[in-house]
Amino acid sequence: MRYAPYETLITPARARPELWRIAAGVIVALVVYVLLLMSYGLSIDRISGAPDTFVEMIDGSSPADTMGFLLTFLFMIAGTLTAAILLHGRGLLSLLGPLPYFARDGLRAMAALIALYAVVTLLPPYVMEDLTPNLEVSAWLILLPISLTLVLIQVSAEEIFFRGYLQSQLAARFASPVIWIVLPSVLFGALHYSSADYGDAAWLVALWATAFGIFAADLTARTGTLGPAIALHFVNNVSALLFMSLDGPLSGLALYTLQIDVNDPQVIMPLLWVDATMMVVSWIAVRLALRV
Repeated sequence: MRYAPYETLITPARARPELWRIAAGVIVALVVYVLLLMSYGLSIDRISGAPDTFVEMIDGSSPADTMGFLLTFLFMIAGTLTAAILLHGRGLLSLLGPLPYFARDGLRAMAALIALYAVVTLLPPYVMEDLTPNLEVSAWLILLPISLTLVLIQVSAEEIFFRGYLQSQLAARFASPVIWIVLPSVLFGALHYSSADYGDAAWLVALWATAFGIFAADLTARTGTLGPAIALHFVNNVSALLFMSLDGPLSGLALYTLQIDVNDPQVIMPLLWVDATMMVVSWIAVRLALRV
């Protein structure tokens, strides 16, 4: 494992690597996020004149609901930056990595992934069962610039917190990658556990998210920037949220929805195996494109 480039993100974290600072940072990030989220929800309820508008937005699947929810990830970025500045004296660039390399590696990774997904899309089968049109193509295209921006905000927020902040701070404190790669990834996976949305299959989704976190963490350590991890996360989520989404929450911006019972592990397992295979191939494609 060639993790020497990761020093660019670990070095700023070494100035204040104490475990109590990391724990306090997670709490500060969470508190800021929750306070901003509550203020946002109260504002939406007040503007709409209905007390449950924000709750319905989170549970809803319309384009407006999905856009409104994705926008809340700005609060995660705000919380992470507050924690990094107050407790570690770190700014945004110290979480992203050197800007020229962040942009270069991110764009190269993005190009490789887009080419990969384009090739896979051209492969059979060309029509999937249970695939239902969701948005009119014209409406989808009109919303696409906003949709792409919001997905970029969402994935950037998660990568900045889990890989940019938490992973690098743990790496400054512990030498073993088993700790600073696996622990944030397990937390990332746990936060994707939702029995309300996935029922008995929730643990499978959480396990998939944990594996995704490990691959994103590995790319971050190999390149020393968040660019490739954000690209990997972005292309994956664009595919899952804007092209073919599971029917339900966060499906409002999708061109198609997949009508399956996501609560049944036997039903969702084959889909997760396909996603897992695509994740591994995507990771390899990025490594080949960046030669890391």
